[in-house]
Amino acid sequence: MNLHYLESADDPLVADYTQLTDTALRRRREPAEGMYIAESSKVLRRAIAAGHRPRSFFLAEKWLEDLRDVIGLFPEVPVFVGTPDVLEAITGFHLHRGAMAAMHRPAPRDPAAVVAGARRVAVLEDIVDHTNVGAIFRSAAAMGMDAVLISPRCADPLYRRSIRVSMGTVFQVPWARLPEWPAGLRVLKEQGFTTAALELTEDAITLDELESRTFDRLALILGTEGAGMLPETLEQADLKVMIPMRAGVDSLNVAAASAVAFWACRPEVSGIGG
Repeated sequence: MNLHYLESADDPLVADYTQLTDTALRRRREPAEGMYIAESSKVLRRAIAAGHRPRSFFLAEKWLEDLRDVIGLFPEVPVFVGTPDVLEAITGFHLHRGAMAAMHRPAPRDPAAVVAGARRVAVLEDIVDHTNVGAIFRSAAAMGMDAVLISPRCADPLYRRSIRVSMGTVFQVPWARLPEWPAGLRVLKEQGFTTAALELTEDAITLDELESRTFDRLALILGTEGAGMLPETLEQADLKVMIPMRAGVDSLNVAAASAVAFWACRPEVSGIGG
């Protein structure tokens, strides 16, 4: 085990873990440096099970035994251990989950390859809240979505909060970032997908109506909250879909709406599928 005991927050060896609470900084820095942070032993294990490789481990000494089997897979990778106070001084917060790792970021995937064998795809337009992105991925995994595509301005699924909220399912569901938007939707058109935008418009059909129709390949587009979906995106979508509401409520949080829509459109539902 390549063990290093930390005695100071100024140790240059742990630069990957500094200023983790500065969201704007980390959003720029992590992709540029080809890394991301996996927080908690459960998330860390899921990342490694998905084939991702650690740059280093970072944990309180009491967690060493719990992670010995994982750490043992990478004898050359440094393991940084410190007291809770030292670790907090480095990261900017208390490590409630005990352990984290700096991981090598996998190479970007080709959107066409990601959806090649898919029947159900989620498409995220400019959803900038990392919590919502993580929650959508968790719903996508739970409800059997085959892949996720994200727009160029969408939040990073491999940001620490996204990963944590997703419970590591961002490693489970294949995903890719589209290079342009909304022109990137053509990758779905070329592969025979029907695209359905979840947006309350005058010509929107209900989710019940969508569920009653037969689609071999279906892509559900979810837009950012507040401003709603871009007019250009709605023009390209084959269908607009609304979730009927009661008691004067006109919308759900986008993560909640995604769970409802994914459940309704899962392939095994009668009427949905080829």
